[in-house]
Amino acid sequence: MLRHLHIRNLAIIDELSLDFGAGFSVLTGETGAGKSILIDALGLIIGTRAESTLVRAGCDKAEVAAEFTLEDCPAAAAWLGERELADGDGCTIRRVVQAEGRTRAFVNGSLVTAADLRALGESLVEVFGQNESQTLLRADTQRNLLDDYGQHPDTLRATADGAAAVQRSEAQIEALRAAQNRDPAQIDYLRFQLQELEALDLGEGELAALDAEHKTLANAGRLLQDGGEAQQLLYGGEQCAYDQVSAALNAVRGLVPLHADFGEVEALATAAQAQLREAADALRRLLDRLDLDPQRLAETERRLGAIHELARKHRVRADELPARHAGLKAELDALEHAAERLQVLEQERQAALAVYAKAAEALTRARTVAGKSLAKDVTARVRELGMPNASFVVALEPAGRARPSAHGEDLVRFDFSANPGQPPRALAKVASGGELSRVSLAIQVSLRQGEGAATMIFDEVDAGIGGATAEVVGRQLRALGARRQVLCVTHLAPVAAQGQHHFGIRKEIKGGATYTRVRDLDAGGRVGELARMLGGQELTPATQALAEDLLCRAGQ
Repeated sequence: MLRHLHIRNLAIIDELSLDFGAGFSVLTGETGAGKSILIDALGLIIGTRAESTLVRAGCDKAEVAAEFTLEDCPAAAAWLGERELADGDGCTIRRVVQAEGRTRAFVNGSLVTAADLRALGESLVEVFGQNESQTLLRADTQRNLLDDYGQHPDTLRATADGAAAVQRSEAQIEALRAAQNRDPAQIDYLRFQLQELEALDLGEGELAALDAEHKTLANAGRLLQDGGEAQQLLYGGEQCAYDQVSAALNAVRGLVPLHADFGEVEALATAAQAQLREAADALRRLLDRLDLDPQRLAETERRLGAIHELARKHRVRADELPARHAGLKAELDALEHAAERLQVLEQERQAALAVYAKAAEALTRARTVAGKSLAKDVTARVRELGMPNASFVVALEPAGRARPSAHGEDLVRFDFSANPGQPPRALAKVASGGELSRVSLAIQVSLRQGEGAATMIFDEVDAGIGGATAEVVGRQLRALGARRQVLCVTHLAPVAAQGQHHFGIRKEIKGGATYTRVRDLDAGGRVGELARMLGGQELTPATQALAEDLLCRAGQ
């Protein structure tokens, strides 16, 4: 979970350090005080796109750093371990945003890419904003939420793999049918190309051998001349190296009786003399084998010319000609046996369709079971959120697609009814803004009963509700805080009162500059902040008494 957050030069925040605890924490303050900036800062930590406009005016860069504990984040710990980024049981993330737009991210002191940061961030923090309610109206979002709740990844994977297998078979069939419809002249030209390659008969490794032989033959004169000179310098010529070493060796041998240490020099010189003689002999044998053969040189050049000319005609490198030959041969063979190949491909397609149908059917059954459970959970939670007669239904209908889909054969739709006597209809058609916020919250709470990120951030998801319903929302978030670390930005005093930790955010102006200040509120500070949320800037005994009552009820 998130333990510490440090921000420097981000928007109207000059410098800020916050420590967070477990459970349910609320962040409150007037509009424009900087609550959304804190959410932006946490977004930078988990890899959201960084805008240079976030850098405080007059500063060259902004920096956000966060410390997490990993006891309740096994997925994050595993991710760090796989990439050798682990550092004990904690994780430190730092993001730097330059004023000119460049960004850098560091995990436990090591530079990482933005993609890596997003992958790690997904296992550490989940953010739910007001737009979550609107995306809930999308069909793909509803399907994904149901599958998240159902926890059937193996069935999803089997369905996606089955659809991919069918699509591969169909692509091969379409390609073969298209090839069958080619102009006969094109097929004749294909045969001609293949005959040319077969006539060339380029052997395996032949090109490399020809290149090496050509290099030797083309430079035979230099090899003989320079090699002969080298042999004379080594052994046999006037003042050759062998004679020079021999003279030095004789001199050293005369010194050995006078000083024993000269014996080591004698041994080294003797070895050098032997190596010189061996090198000279090897060079002589090599020169004896060299042969200036103009006819063989011409043959080699003609062969290489034919190879490179054919490579140019086929628009490939010379060393790719064998692969080109094999490809054309396979293409012609497929065309000449297209009928038999089509029959095989059709059989493969039917087999793949059967596998897909079985997987898709299993996915439908899994979704049906999960849908009933999710509907029961969400209905119960929505009724607690001030809609006692509400009904939430997960409807599954056949998609009727012409081709297999990686998502299966189901259309998933969330239906809702807030009033008795009204049948549930598509959520997008019947839910008001406040109802949609409550349904979204109920779904998110239901989904987070199992696995997920250890830290959840709710950014004003309680918009559009109030009164007693707001208090129930607060209790739901507090209950969720028993299993996860929950941070909530809210304007509702009944929600804020349920927080186990309360951060008050305010804006101050000094010297013509604006600054955001955040304070961890004590009991007295919480009463004052709740009273402000209830009655405005002017505190009255009534609003203060109401604030105290809210805190008292929350404590009970």
